[in-house]
Amino acid sequence: MSMHTPGLAGILAGCCILAACSSPSTVTTRDGQTTYTTDAPETDKDSDFITYEKGDREVKVNKSEVRQIEEID
Repeated sequence: MSMHTPGLAGILAGCCILAACSSPSTVTTRDGQTTYTTDAPETDKDSDFITYEKGDREVKVNKSEVRQIEEID
């Protein structure tokens, strides 16, 4: 039984690390549309676009069209 304890501890630690990596967020645009994302959106400072995943595709929104980005607890 003591042989399985380190393996189980490693698996649990790995799951906790993966769960901590995702930070679901909401993106609210100026027209009131709210989109839920599984990860925090990325801001491209060169092109002024905010990029996030929605479903299986990448969405780009102009930074000036976004009212707020809020992380969900």
